[in-house]
Amino acid sequence: MAQSHTRRRALTLIGTAGGIALAGCMGGSDNGGEMGGNGSGEEMSDDEMNESGSDETMANVRVAHLSPDAPNVDVDVDGDTILEDVPYRDVSDYLELAPGTYTVMITAAGDPDTVVFEDDLEITDGAFTIAALGELSETNQPFAPTVLEDDISDPGDNARVRLVHASPDAPAVDVTVGDGETVLFDDVAFGEAATTEVPGGDYTLEVRPATETNDGDVVATFDVAPEAGSVYTAFAVGYLEPKSAPADAPFDLEVVMDA
Repeated sequence: MAQSHTRRRALTLIGTAGGIALAGCMGGSDNGGEMGGNGSGEEMSDDEMNESGSDETMANVRVAHLSPDAPNVDVDVDGDTILEDVPYRDVSDYLELAPGTYTVMITAAGDPDTVVFEDDLEITDGAFTIAALGELSETNQPFAPTVLEDDISDPGDNARVRLVHASPDAPAVDVTVGDGETVLFDDVAFGEAATTEVPGGDYTLEVRPATETNDGDVVATFDVAPEAGSVYTAFAVGYLEPKSAPADAPFDLEVVMDA
């Protein structure tokens, strides 16, 4: 099986897992008339279109609630409640968002006085997953909003699969298939992401503590069936030792189709 290893570090920003739903209230400007026109029947130049904002590139943004000991949350953006009662392991659809800076606040669902996070988030054009990682209790990892840049371009004849390590008590991991014969992901630490491309088909993923030779003991296996031409993210969530963790959230793999 041919594959490539692309380590992509998660970018910790001043944002949080709430920017996704901005699209409903923050769109591009509406200049009226036909696209590419300037009101005089003449075609607009590139400079005129950029100045008018009618050709503005939008961002695709989604939210992933991956903090196992955090309650369901509400998300406010610029003072408006955009998401309500978002549960753990929920990953929203992509929505369009005009690039810019937004004030984001996360609170416990139905309890606006219990603020989990409040700060500004800057979104540029492209595709992004804004993930709430870590724990409110900070038993293993501190709670920290993280932004991942998503590659949702066409993978051609292969399937593109990204692993996001969001298990607070798990060490860095290797992921192999075929009883360790093929390494898909190498030394991915908490808060990091890595991407590979594989032919479509059925696979049993073997999650191991990272070692130089990628032969650590298998701690979990997951059956997946990526389809050629599709893009996926597999979020490793929960605790390896849920009985001693601040929340009863066992280790699991949350797989979502990105494109």
